[in-house]
Formats: sequence, C-alpha cells, structure tokens
Amino acid sequence: MVDWEDLRFFSAFAHHGSITATAKALRVDHTTVSRRITSLETSLSVKLVDRRPRSYVLTDMGRDVANFAEEMSRSAFALSRCAGSGQNGIEGDIVVSAPPSLLYSFIAPQISTLQSQHPDVRLRLVGTTEAMSLSKGEADIAISLKRPSEATLVARRLGQLSYFLYADPAYPTRNGPPLYISYDDTMRESDHYRWLDDRLSADEVFMCSNDLRIQAAAAAGGCGVALLPAYLAAEHGLVRFDPLDPGVRIDVWLVIHEDVRDTPRIRVAMDFISESLKPLWRS
Repeated sequence: MVDWEDLRFFSAFAHHGSITATAKALRVDHTTVSRRITSLETSLSVKLVDRRPRSYVLTDMGRDVANFAEEMSRSAFALSRCAGSGQNGIEGDIVVSAPPSLLYSFIAPQISTLQSQHPDVRLRLVGTTEAMSLSKGEADIAISLKRPSEATLVARRLGQLSYFLYADPAYPTRNGPPLYISYDDTMRESDHYRWLDDRLSADEVFMCSNDLRIQAAAAAGGCGVALLPAYLAAEHGLVRFDPLDPGVRIDVWLVIHEDVRDTPRIRVAMDFISESLKPLWRS
C-alpha cells in the first residue's frame, strides 16, 4: 500500500520542482522530502526521479505518478473544503495571501478588531507577490492585483490602486538624469512591472526589489524614482516626480474558492478584509 504522506510530499515536489523549494513550502527539512520520495519509490517499485549532483529530475514514470498524485491532491482539498463549508461555527485557521504592503499598512493594524469580535478565528497572513493556489489549499483567501482565470475561483473587485512615479522632495534637484527603482523578475507578470519596463532602459535602473516597502524606503533615502501606490508614497513623504504623468491604475480583487463561499469563518474574514481596505478607496 502507498503511504498517503509519501504521495503528498511527492506531489509537492513535482509542483515546486526542487527539494529545497518543497521543503520550504511544507516547512520541513530537505532530508524529509528526500526520504519521502525514496519511500514512495520503494512502495511502488519504480524509479521516480533521477538523482543528479545538483538536482532531482522526474523520470517518465515520475511524471505519470505526479499526474495521479495531483488528481488525488485536488480531491483531498475538495473534500477538506466541503467539510469546512458544513461547519456552522465561526472558528478555525484562515490563510490570507496578499501583497506585503497591503497586509502591513491596512490588514495587520486592524487584527485586534477581528480578534475582539471573533476570538476563535486565527489568521495566518502571507505576504507574497506570487499567486498562491486556493485550489491546492495554499491559501483560503487571496488579495490579488490580477483577476484570476480559474473557473472554480470567485473574485470580487474591491477597488482600484493608483500608481505614480514618486521620489524624495529633494531628488529632482540632483545633478544628472534620474535613476529608477524597479521590480525584480518575480513580478514580471504584473501590470505595474510592464508599465515601468516599457518606459525604461536597463541603464536607467539603479536597483530593484519585489517589495514595495523596500522601494519606498529607498526612494525616501534619495536613491531614485519609484512607481508606487499613492498610499505608500504618502507614508514615506514622497512626492510625484512628474505631476503630469498619468501613471497606471490597477484593480484589486478579493478571491476565494467557490466551495468555501458560504463558510461562516471565510465570510467573516472577507468582510473584515473589505472593511480594512476601505481607506484605500476613499483616498
């Protein structure tokens, strides 16, 4: 018989592509991931990975088994969501993924309000610029700057962020052409990355980061010009670098899986997030 935990670890490895990334995602030591893969190979009597000096690579059989494991994982998560939707109490853990700056500036400061109203609800806030899978249970709720395309996901448009070019008030007086603070390649698919990338050459970019708070701090220190949402620029005392530049506007979406849309604790968390972000749309 196959150990379900072995299969779960192998499915995660096939998804993440490396032992290190899988261990990080599952919060275990990398030797645990290796041991689970070996255990699955032993139980199935097949070779699932080629063990190379710097990586594990799936064999043809490994890819076939990974497809079966993926189907089983989806079924397991669907079962979990179904069971959760039948719970009437407002309690339990909720994983919320969102851009770090939104969590820092708007969600985290209001946690005590949720705590006082629903003390049995526990949030795990994951600041990330990359999409986490709601179908695979990596998150329960996502705040996203891109509308999801998966048919099983339900998205509600919360509002729109305005991004403009900002700099320290003294920066325009410096000598020489302006230098820019850009986004790293992990944000290549974002609208604001493309907007800025279309306007800059490589020699105009002095630094890059996937964290807007780091960009804002660098701009406030006089490092250069950054494309930032208005609220973050205000927090760091930045001013519009070019008041005539139209900037870019990006929709903000609240996303859940359709299976949990009626789950009481999810509804409570969604209402809390919507209320916490309201100052954004009033500014």
